[in-house]
Amino acid sequence: MEIVIANEAHFRYAQIICDTIGESAKVRGTGIAKRTPEYILRKLENGNGVIALDGDTFAGFCYIEVWGHEKYVANSGLIVHPDYRGQGLAKKIKKKVFELSRKKFPEAKIFGITTGLAVMKINYELGYKPVTFSELTDDPEFWKGCQTCKNFDILTRTERKMCLCTGMLHDPKAKQNERKREKVNGKAFKRLKSIKEQLFLKKKQK
Repeated sequence: MEIVIANEAHFRYAQIICDTIGESAKVRGTGIAKRTPEYILRKLENGNGVIALDGDTFAGFCYIEVWGHEKYVANSGLIVHPDYRGQGLAKKIKKKVFELSRKKFPEAKIFGITTGLAVMKINYELGYKPVTFSELTDDPEFWKGCQTCKNFDILTRTERKMCLCTGMLHDPKAKQNERKREKVNGKAFKRLKSIKEQLFLKKKQK
């Protein structure tokens, strides 16, 4: 199995990608935004997609969407062909597209909305946190993509505050701040430990 950054050489897979996304929506019976072959072709052309291939056979796909002048990035359309499910391929594809997102857009917040528990688990392992929709991009073009979802009326009725999907966010700056806090706390702990050891030695000497 090969998982690579998609390009023009993969144009012939655009239709099967769309068909697989559509069939998955029917089987799951949950909301999933439809995508046209033309839309997928643009993702392949600009290198904003990851495709899994078993030789020449399509196995899975996921793509990047950029919003809010590159302040936000979404990893969307994660799909695995039915013949390759149950093998951990979705996790490998998600990890690959996540790494691609971090490389191409290192300052962007990476987010996603999903109804799938398996995808939520993968996101959590990659460092995503569940958030309210207000913490996601306010770019209207992103939310227009939900119009083909059967749950779109819920989203509009709640003024984009909630839906059946769960919003998840990876904030690189939050991670950096967390590492800084851990470093500072680590130094403070060492100093405190050193002081306690010195006090113990003084008390022992008396």
